[in-house]
Amino acid sequence: MSEFHVVPGVVADDILAAAQGRVVDIVAETYLLHDAGHSINPDSYFLRFPDKPDSRIIALPAYLGGSVDTAGIKWISSFPGNHDRGIPRASAVLILNDYATGRPYACLESAGISAARTAASAAIAAAVLGGTWPPDGTAPAPRSVGFVGTGVIASTIGRYLRQVGVPLDDVVCHDLEPARAARLAAEFDGAGTGSLADALDRDLVVFATTAGTPYVPADTPLRPGQLVLNVSLRDLAPELLLRANNVVDDVDHCLKAQTSPHLAEQLTGTREFVNGTLGQVLRGDVTLDPGLPTIFSPFGLGVLDIAVGSVVLAEALAAGRAVTVPGFFPG
Repeated sequence: MSEFHVVPGVVADDILAAAQGRVVDIVAETYLLHDAGHSINPDSYFLRFPDKPDSRIIALPAYLGGSVDTAGIKWISSFPGNHDRGIPRASAVLILNDYATGRPYACLESAGISAARTAASAAIAAAVLGGTWPPDGTAPAPRSVGFVGTGVIASTIGRYLRQVGVPLDDVVCHDLEPARAARLAAEFDGAGTGSLADALDRDLVVFATTAGTPYVPADTPLRPGQLVLNVSLRDLAPELLLRANNVVDDVDHCLKAQTSPHLAEQLTGTREFVNGTLGQVLRGDVTLDPGLPTIFSPFGLGVLDIAVGSVVLAEALAAGRAVTVPGFFPG
């Protein structure tokens, strides 16, 4: 790679809007590659601020093999106070590096890429754990859906749930900001807003909040067959996980940083409550108890950003919409 390219957010978002099916496919493929050992995905690194305990910037370095064969790093910030400034909570860039030379060859605005890979991961989990994977164009049995936290991630998850065939005709949205819940509800026909209890009563529950500690009590009734997408990771009391099937994206990554699975490990001193990873489920190597609810907890893997970012860059280059920076490399 001798040139350096920049992909602005508006270009990335246009490409992602037209490529949801491809994003789902490459995210599923990436889980299988990661599970088979064809990736390097070290710990994420958190930059925190003593005077802003709710804010952080995270570095996610990774290498993904297979046809992608690319290294890189996502640098993503989460500043919830941005809502009061009228700007999005999250912002991000993704740097891609050539595996042969190590040279960085692209920088992509990555907030949309991050949201898309998160949503595709959640949608794949909803489909495979709900018994409707792979999508074949036939809608599964109708199910009710509850969203807890109704920002950009929840909205993007909704679009990707549609992509994999999960119907969204019975939806309840809950948020500490009622106006935000109403905005998400307006995206689905027949959806409405409701209490936390209303959302938790649905067959499929999606957590997409910025909660730092659990607030869903240990005695909350989760029923057999209910599926919980624990995307924001810190909403559920750890005792709830001990009464459920548990699937994660990566055991070592997910059981850290005071996530609900990490708290469950601290509570029991063991990881035996984890049934397996989503990659193992996709391969058919995990058996779940149908008499229990199932909780999917994805920590978020940098290899997913590399995979989706590579698709976005390829499409931007093909369409002539990537910005080339002349002379970026000296000599």
